[in-house]
Amino acid sequence: MKVKSIPSSWISRDGLRLDCNPYMSGALEAWIRLEKLVCNKERLADLTKGHDGGIYNGPHFSRNYVEDAEHGVQFLGSSSMLQADLGNLPYLRRKDAESPKLSYLKIQPGMTLISCSGTIGRMVYARPDMSEMWSSQHIMKVVPDDEKIPSGYLYAFLSSKFGVPLVTSGTYGSIIQSIEPEHIAGLPVPRLGEIEEEVNLLVEDAASLRTRASQILLSAVHELENQSNLDKLTPPNSPTPFSCVSVRSTTVQERFDAFFHSPYGNQVVEQLKAGMNDTTTIGELALTIVEPNRFKRIRVEDPNHGVRFFGTSALMWSEPIEMYFLPKSQQGMHQYIVTEQTVLIPRSGQLSGIIGSAVLPYGSILGSAVSEDAIRINCGDSTTAGYVFVALSSQYGLRQLKARAYGSSIPHLDVHQIGRVVVPDLGAEGRCRIGELGSKVSQLRNTAVEKEREARTIVERAIEEAP
Repeated sequence: MKVKSIPSSWISRDGLRLDCNPYMSGALEAWIRLEKLVCNKERLADLTKGHDGGIYNGPHFSRNYVEDAEHGVQFLGSSSMLQADLGNLPYLRRKDAESPKLSYLKIQPGMTLISCSGTIGRMVYARPDMSEMWSSQHIMKVVPDDEKIPSGYLYAFLSSKFGVPLVTSGTYGSIIQSIEPEHIAGLPVPRLGEIEEEVNLLVEDAASLRTRASQILLSAVHELENQSNLDKLTPPNSPTPFSCVSVRSTTVQERFDAFFHSPYGNQVVEQLKAGMNDTTTIGELALTIVEPNRFKRIRVEDPNHGVRFFGTSALMWSEPIEMYFLPKSQQGMHQYIVTEQTVLIPRSGQLSGIIGSAVLPYGSILGSAVSEDAIRINCGDSTTAGYVFVALSSQYGLRQLKARAYGSSIPHLDVHQIGRVVVPDLGAEGRCRIGELGSKVSQLRNTAVEKEREARTIVERAIEEAP
C-alpha cells in the first residue's frame, strides 16, 4: 500500500476531486513542473487534426470476423497493439470496417495509440506495418498535425514520465476504468525547439526497425518453407472446431485428448514429413529444454540492487517492460536469467492466446529474469537459437505446440512436449542462413527499443533541466 501526503491546495486546484488517482500517479507534480517551464506550451487539441479534431476512439460495435485478408482487415485491440509480432491478428469483416460507421478507425503511421479502457495509458507509436489495420473502440488515437508538431516528438512526450501521468489522471470508473478524448484534449505540450526533430527521427527510426524486423521474420519463415519444399504443398488449412477424424487405437496410448489428434496439429506434421528434406526435433537441436521451479518473489525498490523480472505477457511486447525487480543476491537467481541463446515458450494460457508463441529475447529481457511460466530452449549459440525461433514462429511450429498442450481449463505445455515438436532439418548451412535471419529480428527489435528510450530520455532531461 502506498501512503502519500498531499497539501489541501492540490485538492482545491483539481476541482475538489477526492479519488486517489490524480494525486498518486504523479499527475499534479507533472502539471506543476510544466507550468514552471519557461517555454511555449500548447494544448494537445491545438496540435492535432482529423476526425473529431484528431483525438478520438470509436463506437461500440459487433465484431464479425472472417478467415482471410481477401474479405477482411487485420483488427488491433488494446492488448495486441503492444505486440512486436502482428502476424496473427484476427480479420474484421472488410464490409464492416469500410462502412461510414467504422472507416475512421483505420490506423495510419505516426498516430499515437493509447489504451483507453481497462489498463489505461499504455501507448504505442503507429509504425508502417500497422498501416491498413483497424483498431477497436478501446484504443484512443492522437493524430498529430505534421505542420505544427513532429509526430515522433509528440509520442515521446506523451509516453514520457511527464506525459503518462497527465493522460491517466483523467481516468474514471471504479471497476472498468476509462478515459475519453475530452480528458486529454487540454494537456499542455511543451515546445522544445530543435530537440523536437532529433526526438522525432529517433522514434521514426524505431518504428522502421520494428517493421523491418517483422518483414525479416516473415521472409525467414518463407525461406524455411521454400528450402523444405513446403511451398509446393497445399498450405495447411484451419480445421473447424467440429472437424472429425479417425485415429488408430495405437495412437491414443500416449495421449487420449481429442485436440492432440485433430487435423490442427497432425496436418502440419504430415506435411513436414511429406517434404523432400529430412526432419528433426526441437529436442535434438537444443542443448537443454528447461522448465524452472517456482520461486518466491522478493521485490526490491532500488533497481541498482535488483534484477528486472518479466512475466510471459510482456515478452510479446514491442517494448518489454518489467513487472518489478528481484534481489540480485536471491539464491538460484541465475537459472531465471535469459540470453540471446535462449528461446522462450509460454507454457500456459488459453489456446487462442500466447501459449506456445516463441520469443527470442531482446530489449530489457536480455540478462534479466523471466518467470518460470516461460520454458527455456537453451541452444549452443545464437544462430541455432535464431533457427529454432523461426521454425517455431511458423504455422508448422506454432500449431504443433498448441496441439501438444494438455489440460481443459488452463492448457499447459511441458519440456517433453516441446522437445518432440518436428521441424525441418536443412543441414548446417541451411540452419545457419535461417538462424542468422532469426537473430537479426531480435537485434533490430533491441535497437528499436534503445532508440525509443533514448527519445524519451532526451525529452525528460530537457524538461527537468529547463529553467
